[in-house]
Amino acid sequence: MASYLASIFGTEQDKASDSSLIPTSPTYPSMRKILLLCSSSRASERNFIRLTLKSQVNCSFYYKIGACRHGDRCSRKHVKPSYSQTILMPNLYQNPAFDPKNRMNASQLQNHFDAFYEDIWCECCKYGELEELVVCDNNNDHLIGNVYARFKYEESAQKACDDLNSRWYAARPIYCELSPVTDFREACCRLNSGEGCVRGGFCNFIHRKNPSDELDRDLTLSTKKWLKETAKDNKSPSRSPSPEPTRKRY
Repeated sequence: MASYLASIFGTEQDKASDSSLIPTSPTYPSMRKILLLCSSSRASERNFIRLTLKSQVNCSFYYKIGACRHGDRCSRKHVKPSYSQTILMPNLYQNPAFDPKNRMNASQLQNHFDAFYEDIWCECCKYGELEELVVCDNNNDHLIGNVYARFKYEESAQKACDDLNSRWYAARPIYCELSPVTDFREACCRLNSGEGCVRGGFCNFIHRKNPSDELDRDLTLSTKKWLKETAKDNKSPSRSPSPEPTRKRY
């Protein structure tokens, strides 16, 4: 009887050696593949949770603007970058318009700012190709007078940061640090350039102070000319001078 049943159903040894019992259809992947898929899915889920928690811990305002109104008292982390194209010089521009004793008219205030803007632009050009210079027109503590300089290369920004920390401007020491800001379209207040921001100078986004159109055009053209001259003199051991300021100082 046992031999008869074995001939019909097979023995345990036959089952172990019979490969026909293992599903080979593509609709039935192997158990190993299933386990790999499950483990990768769990890893992706853990990675998503980790990134979500990290974004909740880091301060989005500091990452986007490079400054936070809470400062060191902020409950979230201000992670300072170890490398960046952008440097920040906090409170560098002393706006006479915020001085209660100020007697300048609008034209004099613009000339005062143009002289400052040209000074900083020409000085930053000594460290490498400068792509953007942003000066804050805000009146709140964490943004007032802040100056951002975005270079084309990270090496230029690092060189500028190292050197400017030992420099002075208008009888005041310059403090400089690398900034996480790379896209000023996200950092600047969009209402300020349109119908006007209701928060005014106390807005937590950057209110950008622009130079006059004439100065902006002159700096753009002179910088392009300087870059061409620098490219020609690359083989020379001496460095080409940065564009010299040409405007009257106030």
